[in-house]
Amino acid sequence: MFNYGDVLDLPLIWGGLIALSVFVYVLLDGFDLGCGILFPFAGSDKNRSRMMNSIAPFWDGNETWLVLGGGGLFAAFPVAYGIIMTGLYLPVTFMLFGLIMRGVAFEFRFKASAHRYVWDFFFFIGSVVAAFSQGVMLGALVQGLEASNRLYSGGPFDWVTPFAMVCGVALIIGYALLGSTWLIIKTEHTLQVWARKVSSWILSALVLAMVVVTIFMYFSDIKALEGWFSFPRVIYLAPMPIIVLLLFYFMRKDLNTEREYRPFLLTVALFLMGYIGVCSALFPYIVPYQMTIYEAAAADTSLSFMLIGAVIMLPIILSYTAFAYYTFKGKTDHEHMY
Repeated sequence: MFNYGDVLDLPLIWGGLIALSVFVYVLLDGFDLGCGILFPFAGSDKNRSRMMNSIAPFWDGNETWLVLGGGGLFAAFPVAYGIIMTGLYLPVTFMLFGLIMRGVAFEFRFKASAHRYVWDFFFFIGSVVAAFSQGVMLGALVQGLEASNRLYSGGPFDWVTPFAMVCGVALIIGYALLGSTWLIIKTEHTLQVWARKVSSWILSALVLAMVVVTIFMYFSDIKALEGWFSFPRVIYLAPMPIIVLLLFYFMRKDLNTEREYRPFLLTVALFLMGYIGVCSALFPYIVPYQMTIYEAAAADTSLSFMLIGAVIMLPIILSYTAFAYYTFKGKTDHEHMY
């Protein structure tokens, strides 16, 4: 039987597929989590309905990428899945509770009348909890997990560190910026004006958050810094600070114009720069500083078999996603969509 592992770097391919799935999830679910984070501050019930309608056709499909990333990690790197999920069991549980709260709020808010404020609260809290939990998990991974003999060897609360907490707050701010720039595209009149103003404030908060995260990273003695400043990686990453500054400059400028799409695309570019930075610092580790993608990978026969399914299913998922966004393009109103 032909083995793809003889000609393909299967662990690297699967590591790339999982990284792609996580990034797409962060972008797509990020803007609808961001809308939930901004939800109580929209000013009126009609504005909140417009915000929810702007993401109603997409939110459940966006979470497909979370399942794809988690399922791919379990299938392709089962040892890493066991270590990461054991170490981050509590924040993963909090994230799932937050996502469940949002899903329930979606279904009930459209039917509620007298007690709609209850579901508004659940939608907001669920969004904040899910976003904060994801940021904490990111911070804990960057800081590193303890493992020995291919098992997690740390404690259940090792993820509770100042750096992880700061990352949680920073991701809430980042998601809020994705949400506010998404609303610039999907809304008009007073709500769009409000979204532009909020985007400007959040952009300033994001700059501050990035500075604080960098300071905490430096004083926390995180090994990721060694990955950034190692040769020749430092040469490839050297232009990134300049690119980030240019993105901030153009975004600040666009928020004072009538542009609708570019602020969101610039926010996506900011997330991409941050994601490239994280991946470059951690590579080739999948359990940071403990286990590489090659040490944690499943057998080549398993990776080869699953790759066939991925090659078939990924274009289908991408096509469905593109079709959904094309079908529901345009502005939203406050009328019920469920």
